[in-house]
Amino acid sequence: MCYNNTMSDDKVKFDCIGVAVDIVIFNIIDNRLKVLLIKRAPKPENVWAIPGGFVRRGESLLTTAKRELDEETGVKDVYLEQLYTFGNPERDPRTRVVSVAYFALVNSEKLDIKTGSDAKDAAWRDIDEIPKLAFDHNKILDYSRQRLIWKLEYTNVAYSLLPRLFTLTELQRVYEAVVDRKLDKRNFRRKLLKTGLVKETTMTRPGAHRPAILHEFTSNKAEYISNPFGAFLKK
Repeated sequence: MCYNNTMSDDKVKFDCIGVAVDIVIFNIIDNRLKVLLIKRAPKPENVWAIPGGFVRRGESLLTTAKRELDEETGVKDVYLEQLYTFGNPERDPRTRVVSVAYFALVNSEKLDIKTGSDAKDAAWRDIDEIPKLAFDHNKILDYSRQRLIWKLEYTNVAYSLLPRLFTLTELQRVYEAVVDRKLDKRNFRRKLLKTGLVKETTMTRPGAHRPAILHEFTSNKAEYISNPFGAFLKK
């Protein structure tokens, strides 16, 4: 992208700015919140970073985000939301780059992690064990986690972090992984019933003592919930 920096009435200088899309991809693995990182091949080389790339000519921001998500995970139909625009002039030492950040929620059943041509490796990293990342990606990641906590307070987006059928215990562990603390089982289920977030199915899963009833979300599209968790998750 170039902007007009007028020097005089008869002389015009055009300065160019790169526009990139970075995607924070969250997943729950072994009851821990994980984020997908890539080890960069281009400069800064061998540094871990959030997946992303430059917007191509003719692409919208959303098209770029979906392309990058598909290239890194092989998934298409997942929760994807624009997060924030990061434009500090010093954020990229190579040139002036504005990054539009997105975050995506996926579950392990759908994944086929692969590295694009601009990455040497890709790995899921625990949200609490993140190294120093390239550019301002630590800042982007911190903001993404806070946004995810907020989304769980008043929407149903947890559906993207679970398979279609799950137990209430598995659902609770998703919330615990995101807010990074244990939740009281009785209070969680009491509040859950008020939200209208899930419904029982006729299927069960064998357990140590008795079969666990399997549940599913009442909607697998992002929606506000009528009685949000709100303060319960903030405690």
